[in-house]
Amino acid sequence: MPSQRILFALFGVLAAAPAASFATTTIAKPTTFARATALKMSGGSDVIPDLKAPPALYAGAVAAGTAKASAPAGKIFTLGIVSGAHIAFGAFLALAVGGACPEIAAANPGLQKIIFGAFGLPFGLIMTLVTGAELFTGNTALVTAARMEGKITNKDLIKSWVSSYAGNFVGSLLLAYLAFNGGTLGSGPASAAIATAKCGLSFKVAFIRGLMCNWLVCMAVYMASGCSTMIGKMTAVWFPISAFVALGLDHSVANMFLIPLGMMRGAEVTVADMFLKNLIPVTLGNIVGGAACVMAPFGTSFGNWFSKKE
Repeated sequence: MPSQRILFALFGVLAAAPAASFATTTIAKPTTFARATALKMSGGSDVIPDLKAPPALYAGAVAAGTAKASAPAGKIFTLGIVSGAHIAFGAFLALAVGGACPEIAAANPGLQKIIFGAFGLPFGLIMTLVTGAELFTGNTALVTAARMEGKITNKDLIKSWVSSYAGNFVGSLLLAYLAFNGGTLGSGPASAAIATAKCGLSFKVAFIRGLMCNWLVCMAVYMASGCSTMIGKMTAVWFPISAFVALGLDHSVANMFLIPLGMMRGAEVTVADMFLKNLIPVTLGNIVGGAACVMAPFGTSFGNWFSKKE
């Protein structure tokens, strides 16, 4: 048959190939990448470490904050839209999975909380960090460090915060609209219940939840910035982010998605409620958590925060 003759011909060509050519291929000198990989696997010191040492980790955070704040406002805003959508996708997944198991919530509320935390927000932050999108809550730490080290001005810091916050809000609203019209959440009441609960907090409680939340979020961002591998970044992000969701803390950007979506799905919450009872106190708490609770200790230990200028 013709197909058999073709196979026999191919085997004949392979059999006739000089043995030396195969030997040349297999004993070729390793490339620089291969040598680096081997050194890394054997503990060699000629490659970038999987995790930076603490002083280098802080220096990298300052450099990242400087680069972020030095970008044009339009670029920060655009990348803020991207990040807002990323975080919204994470919150959307959390609702679809952790928010859709009422039987587990009734029988084992702790398990339901960790399911809600584990499936959603961690992947949203990973997408933001890997793609270089602009997340306001992370910028409260990184850009603040750059300002305190004298790398940027107050104007740069305000530009970064305002542009990323506005972009995050637009991206979150876009995803809330798409999620509502996509109809994938069915008739589950979770989104409306969450929006109502978040807007029923006192200013003090919302502020403190925002502070603790961004303490964990910025620790995730800070640790991930010091990891050179994808798996390292994912690990650094997963534990703190799943923890803050499971603990019931408040992230301003996630709430930009959760509350509008809940309003679309029947929550008796007004736009004024969203801002006055949640987003404003939570945002202020997020700023304190990122700047004071995360970056200040490292800035005074490894940097030059509050040191007198010569």
